[in-house]
Amino acid sequence: MDCIFCKIANGEIPSKKVYEDSFILAFHDINPEAKVHVLVIPKEHIHSCDFVNKSNSFNVSYIFEKIPEIARLAGITNGYRVITNCGEDACQSVKHLHFHILGGEKLPEQIK
Repeated sequence: MDCIFCKIANGEIPSKKVYEDSFILAFHDINPEAKVHVLVIPKEHIHSCDFVNKSNSFNVSYIFEKIPEIARLAGITNGYRVITNCGEDACQSVKHLHFHILGGEKLPEQIK
């Protein structure tokens, strides 16, 4: 599999880690769209939201349980936004389910 996020999760490509455990990895985005921009990925390859099912949905619930801790570890103290993109029209650039945590500043009300 030629998935960049799988390679990051496996340690083949370095990242600036915020949090890691057996199931997920959180790291700083290399092209931040906010003062703090962290990506959270399941270590299990899931293509997108369209591929979440009964056998792998634990990954999504686990990520959402960990997001508050990850935000705090990244230095976000006054709120954050969580975004995921699914498919071409939503501009999903990496075909591995991931969630963006944006914060560290007052975010605009509307998405670009």
